[in-house]
Amino acid sequence: MDVYLMICHHKTTIFIEAKEMTTVHELKTVVEGILKRSLEEQQLYKDDQLLDDDDRTLLDYGLSSQSCCPHVPATVGLALFRPGNGTFEPLHIDPFSSTPELPDVMKKQQSGSSSSEQALH
Repeated sequence: MDVYLMICHHKTTIFIEAKEMTTVHELKTVVEGILKRSLEEQQLYKDDQLLDDDDRTLLDYGLSSQSCCPHVPATVGLALFRPGNGTFEPLHIDPFSSTPELPDVMKKQQSGSSSSEQALH
């Protein structure tokens, strides 16, 4: 079964479709191909739990097709190794921005267009 994931690192989000039986190692290999960071330089997290066993599957960590749907993908955090000081950075995911509220002028146009559209039908 398919599992849909958002791998998030600061402001970077990678959408991935995988199988429930995909291992953590295989998932890190996909990330390596995109970000050009080796498997050893990656730490993946589900919630605050480190996915530290590369041989375990996504399903072993609770990432199933029932909980990771296309319209509600699971968030997997990514922390990268900092070669400068020899440690992994703390896990950090920036929240998505929200759209600003419509100005009043636009709200009136929207409500007016919907009533005129209804009159046409």
